[in-house]
Amino acid sequence: MPIPPSLRTLLRTIPTLAPVSNRAVLSVSGSQASEFLNGLLGCSGRVLYDTFLYNSPTPSLSSTGPTYLIEYDPTPSEAPTLMSLLKRYVLRSKVRIRDVSEEWDVWAAWGSEGAKETREWNWARSGAVEPVWRTGEWPWGTENGTILDRRAPGMGKRMLVRKGETPANASTHELAGKDAYLLHRIMHGVPEGSVDIQPMHAFPIESNLDAMGGLDFRKGCYVGQELTVRTYHTGAVRKRILPVHISSPASLPPYTSIKPSLPSTTNSAAIKTPRLRGSSTLLSTIAAPGIGSSVGLALVRLEHLRPDIALVAEEKEERSWKVEPWWADWWPEQPPDEVHDLNSLA
Repeated sequence: MPIPPSLRTLLRTIPTLAPVSNRAVLSVSGSQASEFLNGLLGCSGRVLYDTFLYNSPTPSLSSTGPTYLIEYDPTPSEAPTLMSLLKRYVLRSKVRIRDVSEEWDVWAAWGSEGAKETREWNWARSGAVEPVWRTGEWPWGTENGTILDRRAPGMGKRMLVRKGETPANASTHELAGKDAYLLHRIMHGVPEGSVDIQPMHAFPIESNLDAMGGLDFRKGCYVGQELTVRTYHTGAVRKRILPVHISSPASLPPYTSIKPSLPSTTNSAAIKTPRLRGSSTLLSTIAAPGIGSSVGLALVRLEHLRPDIALVAEEKEERSWKVEPWWADWWPEQPPDEVHDLNSLA
């Protein structure tokens, strides 16, 4: 299921700068800051926060050792706040943690990458997939205050900019609003923040963190590793976050249920058709007035990705909207000998 041709007009390919909304920034500094961050724990195999880690754009005059800035979504949830979670593990480490959200804005830039990026991938029989970084350099870049957004080809880069200022490359990029970035990552199938990656509920692989380079299956022991690694080696990935086209002209609320259905038939063979199990879930959405409908991300049950199955989002007012998932252009094709038949699994 490639991207529908009618939606390609929504892909913004000119050099663009856009602010990223609803982000907070913590500073972690001190002589043991590197060791502290490298040893952080996960939690029960589910995601607490999806974060971006930067080298500080400016040196700290009040701290010895490196200073790192952690960007994250601060929306209150079932998870403990990131500040309290980090402080829980400080113990006697020589680190200082501060909230510096009032000092920094987060921006994204894309459309000036030049040649199309190609990648190699490692597949597991479970359906988990990892990018292979062949370069000897750190894949996320080494520029202070900036990271290459390698979650998907074409995502560009993100940067921290002093509060109220615009990025230095504003003269060579078209300035766009925050909705432009939301549309950009939806069209590339990239989940982000607490709506798409629900704290304490989302599983890393189902949230595409494996394909986006956010999981290391060889890091060593940590809380939650068993569940994630067991899925990688012996399980099966049953859900993925995919971009979707929604027939609704307006954006729909997150966590709207998406129900599968088979076409009605009077054929007696229909009696033998297995009942469709479970449902999918709508996540971030945005209206696309230019095409009279909307697009979004959804946590989709992969067994429902069949031509004979229709997916429908149902609202409380008893209205329903057709939902059509697709695989982003960059998503790798799984080798046939590594594909599980999800319908045959218990």
